Amino acid sequence: MIRDLYRFLMHPRQKELFKHIVEEYIKTALPVGSKLIVEKFNWDISPATIRNDMMELENAELIFQPHTSAGRVPTEFGYKKYVIENVDLAKMISEKDKNDFLRILENYESGSTEKIKQLAKILAEKSGLSVVVGFQDNDVYYTGLSNLFSQPEFQDLNLVCNLSVVIDHLDEAMQNIYGKIDKEVMIKIGAENPFAHDCAAVLVKIKNILIGIVGPMRMNYQKNAELINFAKNIL
Repeated sequence: MIRDLYRFLMHPRQKELFKHIVEEYIKTALPVGSKLIVEKFNWDISPATIRNDMMELENAELIFQPHTSAGRVPTEFGYKKYVIENVDLAKMISEKDKNDFLRILENYESGSTEKIKQLAKILAEKSGLSVVVGFQDNDVYYTGLSNLFSQPEFQDLNLVCNLSVVIDHLDEAMQNIYGKIDKEVMIKIGAENPFAHDCAAVLVKIKNILIGIVGPMRMNYQKNAELINFAKNIL
């Protein structure tokens, strides 16, 4: 009920504050405090006013305080709201990046497994995360795990263990999602993400090939959507 009502109650300053909190946390992996918001964005209001707004955002379950005296970080629901309101799922990478990637791929036969795997490696490198490819629901390729495990979130041993179990059963995870993804770019966050409930994924499926970027919920959703749109164009 609070979530539904809050869509109507959030005023413009709180919307901007929420956007700044999410984007700063995505960049730094550090809780975002009121002082940083005032100093970095030159807001002509006091940190106390920002803290009051943060409390309202916290009451709306969009952000939370990981420990006393810390700043705030987005919740799973907060990330979902941020994506809906701020991420353009149709946007493509820049022409320069597109041409650079195409030069790498031009030596591979169109539609070949080798070209798709090379595409996955490019996506992993540019996103700094992991990429999964489902050639069929029981034929899975993945790359970039070292990128994924280097993220700050994976200092948590429990998260590493949980994801390791998923990797061991990646065929099953792919079977669970393969038939639910189509040619429209989709973002699955938290409990919606079959690869790991502590993570997020940006996915698309073209010509029966599913490809997705998998990372922590603290990922650059806009950048990764653009990369997946490039993959969609190639496929």
